[in-house]
Amino acid sequence: LLGNLDYIAPILTMFFLTTYGVLNITAGVERFLKSPSFRPSFKVHWIFSFIGALGCIAVMFLINALATVLAIIFVGIVYIWLLRRELKTTWGDVRRGLWLAITRSALLQLEGNPHPKNWRPHVLVLSGAPTRRWHLIALANDITQGQALMTVSTVLKSDFVSMDRVRAIEANIKEYLQNQGVSAFVRVISATDPFNGGMQLVNTYGLGTLVPNTILLGDTRELAHHDAYCEMISHFYQHQRNVVIVRDDEQRGFGNYSRIDVWWGGLKGNGGLMMIIAYLLRSSINWRNAEVYMKIVVPTEAAAQGARTNLMEILRKMRVDFIPKVIVSNNEPFWKILAEESRNANLVMMGLAKPDENFVKYYEQLSERTHNLPSTVFVLAAQEIAFEEVLL
Repeated sequence: LLGNLDYIAPILTMFFLTTYGVLNITAGVERFLKSPSFRPSFKVHWIFSFIGALGCIAVMFLINALATVLAIIFVGIVYIWLLRRELKTTWGDVRRGLWLAITRSALLQLEGNPHPKNWRPHVLVLSGAPTRRWHLIALANDITQGQALMTVSTVLKSDFVSMDRVRAIEANIKEYLQNQGVSAFVRVISATDPFNGGMQLVNTYGLGTLVPNTILLGDTRELAHHDAYCEMISHFYQHQRNVVIVRDDEQRGFGNYSRIDVWWGGLKGNGGLMMIIAYLLRSSINWRNAEVYMKIVVPTEAAAQGARTNLMEILRKMRVDFIPKVIVSNNEPFWKILAEESRNANLVMMGLAKPDENFVKYYEQLSERTHNLPSTVFVLAAQEIAFEEVLL
């Protein structure tokens, strides 16, 4: 149609050279990764394959730079079209082998003691069926925001469940999460009860140093379950997993995501972790317009002045726009002040005491004293990490 073969020849040459170049890249990557499925009769060192690929690209630009660009654009369009068709192939994907090699190298590099500045909340969500406790997954997703690892786990109450059923349930949960726009790993196990299952997950789940460092779970309102529940929390703490317990307000949920009250007792331990979580939530899409109040209760006005100065200085160094609020108790009980001050909050955050032999009684009293609050998060810092260094 063009009437001149000289117009066609460079374009055809581009596609031939593109084919040779991609073939060299593929062979070079497979040879470099030492994939057991790649066993060519004619063996070439991966360096020569990459040199061949670079040679093809160089020759393409020397022949005709415009035709090279057009060929690359055309190949890109075909590649995107094939991806969208989601065709099932009988051959492997060299990209998977490349990602595996990168992952292995990265995991080995992560060995050793991490610096607090590099800390991220890798969250294991004990959600059960996602549709029943979606608020746990939603909150964990707001905390991680695709910048940390998140695993949604379900414990099947049974002594034995076939692997086929486990895989089918995992596939259904993955599909559901993808439809909701949540990127997370999924883990399904079987156990005699959810509490034993939670402890099994903490004992076994993870690879190298890359294990969930924060367990996010729902509250239990069954008195008969308190002993087993508190034992599970103690187990998490002993294994240096931070614990975030979410007690959802079934009627209001998280409301309009406009206010977070953090009841603060100091920068170390629980206080530091609560501030990190509040900051991460404040950075998410759902909570981006929320006001975060840092609240402290002191006995006298004289103490309030010093506490207010210290808190404002800490917030200044953190470079966050949290709102400090120091409350003078005037001999009123803390729990009464808490109920009055946070009745209009969308989320209340409080620290949790370290588990000991009286932890069950402590948790029952805490549940009773806070049952009228809006959606509440109890935070227990267990990792041996200086959370204040993450902030300052």
